[in-house]
Amino acid sequence: MLRDYRADDAEAIVRVALAAFAQFEQHYSDWPLFTTHVAKMPELAKTGEIIVAEDGGRIVGAVAYVGPQAPKPAFFDPAWPVVRMLVVDPEARGKGIGRQLTEECLRRAERDQAGVIALHTTPIMTVALPMYLRMGFARVGEAPDILGVPYAVYVKRLG
Repeated sequence: MLRDYRADDAEAIVRVALAAFAQFEQHYSDWPLFTTHVAKMPELAKTGEIIVAEDGGRIVGAVAYVGPQAPKPAFFDPAWPVVRMLVVDPEARGKGIGRQLTEECLRRAERDQAGVIALHTTPIMTVALPMYLRMGFARVGEAPDILGVPYAVYVKRLG
């Protein structure tokens, strides 16, 4: 079940985000620094809409949808809505939760009458990146490396 974030979800979202990224620890040059950024996921509620996935009353995934014109990193066109920090609890993977969360971001972009939606990801994310490509996202440019890990910007045309 998908629903909008509530302030009391913050601790559970951080737990899921840290668990989701844990498998990538060896790729980042400063893992403790990276985890401090991951733990700030609830702050995305200030500029975007966080969507949570629940299973049996437990939060098992989350994503932030940052709408057109909302503040976002400079490597994105300011007019683009953006998918940020898609995370799924490792114990809940393989159930389509990541796809459902991404599809909800697409619905919100269409609600906002956006022509495209963007995200940034990295080849080390061997489940997420192929899913985005299957969903119609295409690589459009580079994004800055994050602690030694290469990232790129992907866009999907809507409508």
